Amino acid sequence: MPNLALAILVSFTILGGSVARADDFIKGVYLESQELCDQAKKETLDKVIEDGNTVLTAQGLEATEYNCQFLQVSKSKVSPGWLVGALCEVPDEMFPDLLTIRQTSETELDLVSIKLVDPSGGGGNSGSYVLCDGVKAP
Repeated sequence: MPNLALAILVSFTILGGSVARADDFIKGVYLESQELCDQAKKETLDKVIEDGNTVLTAQGLEATEYNCQFLQVSKSKVSPGWLVGALCEVPDEMFPDLLTIRQTSETELDLVSIKLVDPSGGGGNSGSYVLCDGVKAP
């Protein structure tokens, strides 16, 4: 199924997806819960990541031994969201992903990924993220 993701990503590029201006895309640091945001403020964001959590910024998704760099972003004209083409990497493997990011409130985002969940236990990029005020990007 990675070939489907690549085909969609290539189509997205050919059909005129454009990089969003910085003021059009998400700002700040997002984690999967307010509790993780509080932990990042109390300890460090690096510690939260080391504990196996994923951080979301305008640059992409970052976790221990995993990252997805956002390469192309197109803003929806009809809804509060974006279509994002990403290049993801784990040790010894790279793969494309295509995500939708929908702003559900001023401080919350929902991600949906076309990356399939790995049957051996690896998850996809889908989920909800909360804005962490006062936490700086890595």
